[in-house]
Amino acid sequence: PAPPPQPRTVAITQVEYLTPPNLVYPTASKRLNESGRVHVRVLVDDQGLPRQMILLRSSGFSRLDDAALATVKATRFKPYTENGVAQPFWVVMPLVFEMER
Repeated sequence: PAPPPQPRTVAITQVEYLTPPNLVYPTASKRLNESGRVHVRVLVDDQGLPRQMILLRSSGFSRLDDAALATVKATRFKPYTENGVAQPFWVVMPLVFEMER
């Protein structure tokens, strides 16, 4: 038998959430004025759960990177479907830590 197809990569604009990402800014990072953008590539299973996470772009601050990964891990996605069948998928999530001005 043929191997199952590899999960497709979808644009972040195609993703819907059951539990949206809730980015928590680490207190120490706020105090130290750390900011940055983190890109996480996540494999979402057919149930909408994040199964694999790959840090594609670091903020340059491990605290922010860890907070971004924790955010992705807690996110629940609406299952992606093709022809009415739920499919696993990859998506790159940009997470931005900016200090309020």
